Amino acid sequence: MIDIHSHILPGVDDGASAIEDAVNMARLALDEGITKIIATPHHHNGMYFNKKQDILKRVKDLNNMLQSKNISLEVLPGQETRIYGSLLDDFEKGDILTLNHTNYLFVELPSGHVPGYTEQLLFEMQLKGLSPIIVHPERNAEVVKYPDKLLNLVKKGALTQLTAGSLTGHFGKKVQKFSLQLIEANCTHFIASDAHNTSTRSFRMRESISKVHKEFGSQVVYYFQENAELLVQGQSVYRQEPSKIKYKKFLGLF
Repeated sequence: MIDIHSHILPGVDDGASAIEDAVNMARLALDEGITKIIATPHHHNGMYFNKKQDILKRVKDLNNMLQSKNISLEVLPGQETRIYGSLLDDFEKGDILTLNHTNYLFVELPSGHVPGYTEQLLFEMQLKGLSPIIVHPERNAEVVKYPDKLLNLVKKGALTQLTAGSLTGHFGKKVQKFSLQLIEANCTHFIASDAHNTSTRSFRMRESISKVHKEFGSQVVYYFQENAELLVQGQSVYRQEPSKIKYKKFLGLF
């Protein structure tokens, strides 16, 4: 299994705080059946700034450490960049890192809203040959309230990634239900852990896959697993025609 979103790099954000934490996360990832994991530290979110070259060095150092301990998890480079107006300018300058040197690029929206320039920026990314992936849209308050905003972005070429913990109910039953509705509407393309540690924000990949299998069957499980493999290889991922999200307003959701 491949996990395309994690905070396993030590000492760079709110994920693993020290090398020992990263090693423990690596061991747990293997227990979950994960063989490759993309390290995607936060960038430009107001608290953390992790530029491309620094991430590449730290990923190399972590892989060397894991190999020295005979831990067979392969860490791949990536970045979780909060959306901002000059993102593409910084991409051109070499500060922004795609996922495993492919054309796939993580984009994180603020938790409370969808910036007005989002559609235009994602369009401009695609003009430059990038494939933007909106991370954890199920945890964005405006997307939950107005799901057609996400449908519009997906129809115009954006990909999305659900958090495993959202599917398992870790972020509450309401977020769990909305996550399942996104799958049903073909508005999401990846499931990843967004793991930060081994306790409160763990992987939950195996459990999330079981939930998807129970709700949608093995074919949908295969769809998500295959897309993760295609992504790390830089190949075109599977997309299905998105449809209107069957959404019922949840009282007191946010």
